[in-house]
Amino acid sequence: MDQLSFFSAEARHPSVADLAGMLCGPGQAVGFGRGTAARLSVVVADEGRARSLVRACAERGVVAELASSEEGHPLVRTAFRSDLTGLARDWLRGAVKSVPRDFAPDGGVLRIWALTAGRPVPGGYLLGLDPHAPDTHEPLVAALARAGLPTRCLGVRAGGPALRVTGRRRVERLAELVGPTPDGAIERTWPLVS
Repeated sequence: MDQLSFFSAEARHPSVADLAGMLCGPGQAVGFGRGTAARLSVVVADEGRARSLVRACAERGVVAELASSEEGHPLVRTAFRSDLTGLARDWLRGAVKSVPRDFAPDGGVLRIWALTAGRPVPGGYLLGLDPHAPDTHEPLVAALARAGLPTRCLGVRAGGPALRVTGRRRVERLAELVGPTPDGAIERTWPLVS
């Protein structure tokens, strides 16, 4: 009988804090009204991923809409909401995205990150990073290490920017943390145990 990890996405109820996974990837936070409201948005690779992310937001009590970026890519964004101000405050230094000090992602955050910008590769799994926030890359390597999931940072030439999880046991650990493929998500984008 398998035992769920205390840090697994399935071990606790979905929460707004899980949406930090969007910010680990290419997501953006924007504050409004002197810190009284904030919005999250992210451009994703395909519409299936965008629809899954909208559903994941709804599971956390956050309404998100599907739109298109200026380049025509799927864009998921929330309305300005007061319950997102904590995330924005933690992840922004002025207008610059920054990983919170001592951040250690749990299963819920990793689940949203995988939905936002994850993909399997031969021998591992990639968690996409924000190409416009390179100062977040190394702190996210450290954050995943604190969470018990060592990774390696890949540059654009190597298929990134992304964090690469390699090895069967580490990918199994990631799969355990993120839980089963969400309804509507494309299975080929999800970390699976072989």
